[in-house]
Amino acid sequence: MRAPIGDFVDARPAPDCLDLLTAPVAAAVRAWTGPVTADQVLYVDTDPDIADTAVFVEHHGPDLLDASANCVVVAGRRGETTTLAACLVKSATRVDVNGLVRKHLGARKASFAPMDTATGETGMEYGGITPVGLPADWPLLVDAAVVDTEWVLIGSGRRRGKLILPGKAFAQLPGAVVLEGLGVPVG
Repeated sequence: MRAPIGDFVDARPAPDCLDLLTAPVAAAVRAWTGPVTADQVLYVDTDPDIADTAVFVEHHGPDLLDASANCVVVAGRRGETTTLAACLVKSATRVDVNGLVRKHLGARKASFAPMDTATGETGMEYGGITPVGLPADWPLLVDAAVVDTEWVLIGSGRRRGKLILPGKAFAQLPGAVVLEGLGVPVG
C-alpha cells in the first residue's frame, strides 16, 4: 500500500511488522486500543543512514518536514528527584525544555536526558525514539500542533524504519498530555 504522506510505496500496518520493531514498540502495537485503530499505524522501511530529520527530509522531500515529529527524552530535576518524560514536537520546532516542560514537570531544572539514559530506559535506539511504547509511568508531552496534523511520520524505535499515524492518535497514548506551545520555532 502507498503511504498517506511521503514517497513511500510499501507502507504496511504495524501489526503486520512486529518483528521489525523494538520489543516495547511491538508490545504497544499489540496492546493498542482507542478510536484510532492499530491498523492505522503504518510502518515504512527506511535507510538507517538517513534517519536524522534534516537528511531524511532532504532525501524524501521537504513536505515531510511539516508532517513529521521528533520525540525526545527529557529529565526534570527537583532536589534529589529526577523525572523522565518524553516530548513530541513537529520536526521544524524545538522543545521548550526550560519553559513549558520544566514548569509542567514541576522541576527546578530540565534538560535533555543523556543518550545512554534515553536508550536504556526506553529500549529504543537513539535517533529512532518514538512515543509508541514508552514506559507506562512516563509523562508524554505532545505539542497540540502534532495532534492537529492529519498524518505524522515518527520514529519506529529503531533508526531503520518509521511509523506513520494520524496526529489525533498521539492524544490517546498512555500518559499523553497535549500542550499548546510545547514546540517553539527554531531560531
